[in-house]
Order: sequence, then structure tokens, then C-alpha cells
Amino acid sequence: MSDESQHWAPRDPSGAAAPPGDASGSPPGRKGGGGKKARPRRTGWRRAVPTWRTALGTLLGLALLVGAGIFAAYRLVDIPAANAAATAQSNVYLYNDGTVIARDGDVNREKVKLSQVPATVQHAVLAAEDRDFYSERAVDVKAMVRAGWNTVTGKGKQGGSTITQQYVKNYYLGQERTLLRKAKEFIIAIKLNREKTKDQIFEGYLNTSYFGRNAYGVQAAAQAYYGKNVEDLTTAEGAYLAALLNAPSAYDVVAHPDNEPAARHRWNYVLDGMVKEGRLTAAERADTRFPTPGEAKPPTGLSGQRGYIVQAVEDYLDQRGILDGKTLATGGYRITTTLDKAKQDAFVEAVDAHVTSRTSTDREADRNVRVGGASIVPKTGEVVALYGGIDYTKQYVSNATRRDYQVGSIFKPFVLTSAVVNGSTTQDGRRITPNTVYDGTNKRPVVGPLGATDYAPANEDDTDYGSITVRAATDKSVNAVYAQMAQDVGPAKVRATAVALGVPADTPDLTASPSIALGTANASVLDMTEAYATLADHGRHGRYVLVDKVTKDGAEIDLPTRTTTRAVPREAADTTTAVLRGVIEGGTGAAARAVGRPAAGKTGTAEEDRAAWFAGYTPDLATVVAVMGQNPDTGAQTPLYGALGLPRVNGGGPPAETWAAYTQAALRSTPAQEFDLRPAPGSAEDEAPLDEDSDGSADPSSSSEPRSDPFDAAPDDPPGTTPPPPGTETGGNTSGAPGGTGDGTDEGGGEGDGGEGGGRSTGGGTTGEGAPGAPAAG
Repeated sequence: MSDESQHWAPRDPSGAAAPPGDASGSPPGRKGGGGKKARPRRTGWRRAVPTWRTALGTLLGLALLVGAGIFAAYRLVDIPAANAAATAQSNVYLYNDGTVIARDGDVNREKVKLSQVPATVQHAVLAAEDRDFYSERAVDVKAMVRAGWNTVTGKGKQGGSTITQQYVKNYYLGQERTLLRKAKEFIIAIKLNREKTKDQIFEGYLNTSYFGRNAYGVQAAAQAYYGKNVEDLTTAEGAYLAALLNAPSAYDVVAHPDNEPAARHRWNYVLDGMVKEGRLTAAERADTRFPTPGEAKPPTGLSGQRGYIVQAVEDYLDQRGILDGKTLATGGYRITTTLDKAKQDAFVEAVDAHVTSRTSTDREADRNVRVGGASIVPKTGEVVALYGGIDYTKQYVSNATRRDYQVGSIFKPFVLTSAVVNGSTTQDGRRITPNTVYDGTNKRPVVGPLGATDYAPANEDDTDYGSITVRAATDKSVNAVYAQMAQDVGPAKVRATAVALGVPADTPDLTASPSIALGTANASVLDMTEAYATLADHGRHGRYVLVDKVTKDGAEIDLPTRTTTRAVPREAADTTTAVLRGVIEGGTGAAARAVGRPAAGKTGTAEEDRAAWFAGYTPDLATVVAVMGQNPDTGAQTPLYGALGLPRVNGGGPPAETWAAYTQAALRSTPAQEFDLRPAPGSAEDEAPLDEDSDGSADPSSSSEPRSDPFDAAPDDPPGTTPPPPGTETGGNTSGAPGGTGDGTDEGGGEGDGGEGGGRSTGGGTTGEGAPGAPAAG
């Protein structure tokens, strides 16, 4: 073939010389030529449908975009601080048996450690809420998608979140149902799962979940439904609480009895899940019975005695340096007091029976009646009952701890104790004992080293007693005798003895003057109870104890150890006790004989009958009761004349009756105990005073006999016990030592060099007679 024949020639438009191929001129293998078929163009509705390539590319692009978004969110979203509601806790106040007294705070939550929750209760919660919690990841993507779709489409409450997700919602976020919250929950749950252990997350979940009945957390739920701590829950009870997590209100079979079938079904679901997971045997499951919860109780507020107790405990924690108010306000403290519920209830009942029930709306004076009380175990110092008033929500100030009422003649025993402590003598040199004779003439001027003074206190009802022993003067509460005795002992020494026994040194109007004997000091009921408990414990003093245990989040807080010191020699305390027994057996406190067991006590009445007191004790319980007068509108102290249907209210009336009723009930299950007394020589009722002849005349020579140190350890002191040196602190109350000599500088009076006492001891008198502010005898 020639080169010319091989040369390409242009196609003839007419088609005369077609190249090899099909008739259309398409290349081989394609339709229409060239051998490869052409894709037909889409027409109609098919043009709107993306090709698979387009769809795949779009999905990949979206996946990359979502992944980038999640990555960015993971980097940008931090684990936030806990929300305020999740961390809020109430402080819980308990009786010594664990019974709840009160809760303060709006949120009923009390955190516990996971180790405090019984294993069966833990397994019940897992069976109810998230059986794969310990093996699964932090989030359940399928459940998240389902929950999000339900939210978007308005199908109601979503479910299926893991325990980790629920904890994140409870603790860090909130309960709103939005996609944004769900997205945050997703990210935080993943991060949290990497930073905290499963146990830590589960513990947080148990402490933040809501169980109904205003109970947040499993501990609050255990109390709300079964009245017990979480540690004491049974398997059946734990399963019921776990069932509540799904629908707290609906599954409360007490609040909604008609929903009991549904609640039982859920409860059975929980137990069956425990069996399936190997956490409960089939036999145990078969023996488990539905644990119907107790009646729902209204929130424990501060009404009745609760508020007074909470106030007293808070003051105690602050004053003892355990917890200040600011720290306590953060919440979450579990405070177990020394208060005994049975004794507390007995005190309330005694007051109701002998005071409250005797008031009448027809008597104007009755609206002014107030009552305060306290009860202490002498050996331990534990406060077992505290009565603050009719109702904390009606009367805010506690009558048990207030220090604005005169204590009256219940102060007199401290004068006798001080006389024995110091080996005191009368102005004519006779040793003071219970049998020493004094002049009990009404309005008799007190005599000092320089002669008669212008202080002449009146006896109750202006009664003249003439010559009378100290014992009889105590039974009858003779003011003239005790004012003179305080002068003879030395007002500063009397004050020091009272402080050593337990009366706080900063007590208002605890002035070292002869009028101190008549109870011009404004000590609280609780203060006086502590002092009388010292007498009951044979002169050993320790500060009262109101709190036995404090914990927060399961951790125990250290409390100071109570220590005791010898406030006064045993012979001094026991001499006073022996004399005070006579007050009940045949004196002004005869109403207290109704207690039906050996007891000692003293009555007291404040100036113008504004308060009436009874302080008494058995060997195992010291209690003080005070009835006070206060105008509810102005707050002013008022006389009790005509109150309770009586011409006047004195210590031997309602206070002594209330004391006897309470003490009898409080000790009902305790065998009666006799006093083990070792009084000072010459104190026996049929024994003549050491410094007097049988005819009662003074023996001047005996007054100069040497006397042993009054602080020599008594026979009952533990080995190694030493008496406190003068001027040391005794049980936390700064005091001069009983027996220290007065220097005439203590609050305007004292012995001094011929001083007669000053301050409140000069002029006037009770109800216009004697010393200003001096109370009438009780």
C-alpha cells in the first residue's frame, strides 16, 4: 500500500466513507459508537434524587463535621462546678438513740459514703437503674438518640440514661429537658468517667438522686420512708427505695394507695434483676416480703422544743470551739446530742400537767407564764433534757439558757458550801455548820466587822423567826440568816465557790456583796443545773455536755474530752446535800416528795415574784425548773401574782411539782438510790456545832484551832488527783479558789478590811425593803 493510501482523509459529510465501527460511528464497545455505552440523562423526578456518590460524599462530610464538632465540644466544655441544689445539705440534730430531733435547711439531704450503704441496697439500685454500670461506658448512644428523638417529637419523658449521665444531670446540670442539656450531659459524662472511679460516681449518684417525700439522697430517703439510717436498711427496703427512683411520687404506696400494684411490679422487677445478676439467691428472693413504708411525716421544722434544742446546740458548738456559726451554716453536719428522747418527752409532759394545763385565757396573768428547765446526769455531765418554752415558733428566746432572771434562793446552798469550804465562823467566832444558830428576825441589819450595816433584807411574808439554826433557816429559806452568813463567810469567797461549782464567772449581777446569798445573780437554768450537778457528784465539777458526736459526709469531727476537777471538798458538798434533803422532807420543797425516792433540793423566788425556781437532785439526776413572768408584747418581766389561779407562784408550788413529776418519770426504770454522804463533822442533825457548848453559847477558844486545807483530796478522788490551785480554771470557768480571802475589790464589796459589802447590798429591800434587787425567799 502506498503512503498516499494510508494518509488520513477528512470525513465526508455525506457519510460516504465511514470509519470502522457501527453504523452510528461510535467507538467499539459503546452504544452509539466507540465500544462504550453513554449514560442516559435523568429525566423527570429522578433528577431530584442524589446519586449514591453524592449521598456517600454528603454523609462522609457530615460525619467529619459532627466529629469535628464533638472534638471541639470536648475540648471546650469543662466539667462545671456542682450546682448549689446538689451540694446543699441540712444539718441533722439527733437524740442520743439516733432519733431525729430536727433538720435545719431547705434541702433534706445528708451525704453518706458508699461504704455506709449496704451491698444489697447498692445492688438493688443497680438492678433498677443500670445493671451494666460497672462494665459499660459512660454514655449509652442508642438511649441518647432515643431520648433526643422523644424530646424533639414531644413524646414525653425520655429514659435510658446511664447512672453516670443521671449523676451529671443531678450534680452538675439541671433537670431541664433540652437538646443542649443533653449534649452537655454527653460530653461531661465522658470526661467524668475518665477522672473519677465508678465507685465515686455511684456514691455521688446515691447522694443526689430524688426519692420523693422531699428526700434527696439515699440516707434522707431511708429516714423518710422507714425512719432508720441507710446502714440499717434491709434488702426488701433497699429494693423499694430503688424502685422509687423511676417514679418517686407514683410509687409511694402510702401517699397513693391506688398505685400499689404498679409499685409492687417495679419492686419485683428490681428483685428479679438482682437474682438475674447473681446478687440475690432464688431462695432469698422467695422469702422477701414487700416492705410497706411508714406514714409520711411533715417536714421536721423548729416548732415545739426543736428550735430551742437546735439553738442550744449551735451555741454549745460555737462556745466550745467545735464549729462556729459560719461553718455550721454550710450544712451537712450530723449532730448527735446527749438528749434522751424519753426524758425530753417526760419533761414536756410534766410542764404540761403542772403548768400549761393550769393556764386560762380568762386570766391576764397566765399569758405571761414562761417555763424553763434542764436536766443533767451528775457523773457524766450529759444534758438529757432541755425545756426552752411553749413553742420556739411562738416564743423565740429559750427559757433554759437565758440569763436575765434572778435565781432567787436556790443560790443559798452555795453560801453554806462556801462556809464549810472555808471553815468560816460567825461574827462572834462560832464555826458555821448546819446546826449553828443565827438570828432570823425579819429585816435584821447585816452585821459586819465594824458593826451593823444599812442592809436589812426582809424575810418572805415579813416573818420573824428569832433564833434559828442554819438547817432550819435553809428549810424555811430565811433571808436574814443567809445574808448574814454571806457576810460572815465573805461575799468574795461565796462568789468564788459558786463559780467553782459551775456558775459562769461572767454571770450578770454575780456581785460579791451580802445580797449575793439571796440570788441577785441572773444565771440561766442550765447554769444552775450544772452547779447543782456538782453538789450531787460530791463536789466534783465538769462542764455540762450537750453533744456526743458530730460527723460530716461520714467523717467524725473531734470533740473535746470532758474532764472533772474537785471544785469543793466532798465534805462540803455532802454537808450541803444533807441539809437540802431536809428542804424536801419538811421544808419549802415538800411538794417534791412526790418523786418517791431520796432527793435534795431548794426553792427560790426572784424579786417581786418575777420567777419561781426549784433546783433538786437525786444521786443520779440533777434538774432545775423555773417558772418566769414575761409580757409577750413588750418582753418586760412581770410578777406572777395571780398566775395559774394562785395568789402567788413560788418555788415550792408548780416548779417543785413539775420537778417531781419529771424526775419520777425520767427515773421510772431506774432503782432508787440512797445518797452516800460524808458530811463535815458537826453537821449531823442531832449533833451540836463544833464550836458551841451544849447550851449554844460560843466557845471562843475553838475558833482558833487549826484546820486542814479544804482542798485536800477527798477519799473518793482517783489516785493521782490533785486539788486545783487557787485562781485556776475549773471546768472552763475562771474562778478564784473557794477559800481565798476577800480583798474588798471584787465588784464593789467583799470582806476587805472591815468592809461590809457594797454594790447591790446597800439600801432598800425586797419589794421596797432591803437591798435593791434582793429577791424574796422561796
